[in-house]
Amino acid sequence: MQSVAQEAGISSDRLELVTEFRIRDPQLEQILMLLKAELYKGGGGIGRLYAESLANVLAAHLLREYSSTQPRVAQYEGGLGDRKLLQISEYIHAHLDQDIKLADLANVASVSQFYFSRLFKQSTGISPHQYLLQQRVERAKQLLKTSRLAIAEVALQCGFNSQSHLGKVLREATGMTPKEYRQQ
Repeated sequence: MQSVAQEAGISSDRLELVTEFRIRDPQLEQILMLLKAELYKGGGGIGRLYAESLANVLAAHLLREYSSTQPRVAQYEGGLGDRKLLQISEYIHAHLDQDIKLADLANVASVSQFYFSRLFKQSTGISPHQYLLQQRVERAKQLLKTSRLAIAEVALQCGFNSQSHLGKVLREATGMTPKEYRQQ
């Protein structure tokens, strides 16, 4: 919350959320339901990236709607440049087997986590979470076709937390299990 507040120009000593008794805040409810579902679901590194993104959205919403000091929102036009997108892509490919955090990607782009997701989606049309998942699936498909590694090893090398996790994601992406994809 403090890092998002600093990005919005609110000093941490002035950070105060005002209690409001509204009938409902559907946006807040939706963000919290998505965050709760992700925390229960897990999902390894991909889940962590998604949860961090939701936490940033939650902090931004709370600051915008409930802060005693209204945030000053910086405007970034045009998304990320081609060079930054290439650097992010190279970073993801080099660390695909590891737990990639939103902070890591934002650091590569030299912007805050708060703005990174928005800029990335503006530039690519998909969220960082979706992009990371796509890249892991593509690497898994390549390894399944070109190597004889065990499916569990392919899953680990592509950043999935288990063979079954790879199977679920690959089935959603291609309609096939890893074994069926390999034999195709």
